[in-house]
Amino acid sequence: MALRATIYKAELNVADSDRHYYGSHALTLARHPSETDERMMVRLLAFALYAQEDLAFTKGLSDTDEPDVWLKDLTGAIDLWIEVGQPEERRILKACGRAKQVVVYCYAGHNSKLWWESVRSKLERTRNLRVVCLPSEQTKELASWAQRTMTLHVNIQDGELFVSSDRGQLTIEQEVWRE
Repeated sequence: MALRATIYKAELNVADSDRHYYGSHALTLARHPSETDERMMVRLLAFALYAQEDLAFTKGLSDTDEPDVWLKDLTGAIDLWIEVGQPEERRILKACGRAKQVVVYCYAGHNSKLWWESVRSKLERTRNLRVVCLPSEQTKELASWAQRTMTLHVNIQDGELFVSSDRGQLTIEQEVWRE
């Protein structure tokens, strides 16, 4: 018998002074059996960073042809493709060909640096790729906040994330590796 996804409900309140976006999102996240709490919470942060009405989680790990989060226009064209983790360079190149903008959020500390060094030169020709690393200490702490039902408040100012919940407060600085 195959393992099923675990369903999480999140009330995400975003105050993004960088983009002048302020909104609340009632989200349902399906955590794949192979996905960690840390990865799922980074997906949630990625959603917060680009939050808008039509942004959506996809089948993610369950479908290799879809990103973790995406934004499509009214014609079905992909405006934004967000990957979490350390995707293969072929997957990133394919995404860059399909979407107007591609963003990769990695979070595994030293392993992420090794991954980036191994794929960096192969991705130089892409014009629509952004790569951001989130500090592993903060993402691990954020993972400890994962609950089946949770409320998160994310304030974004000058690229810094201030995340709070009933579990505490956390500041996360994004390290942009490729703009």
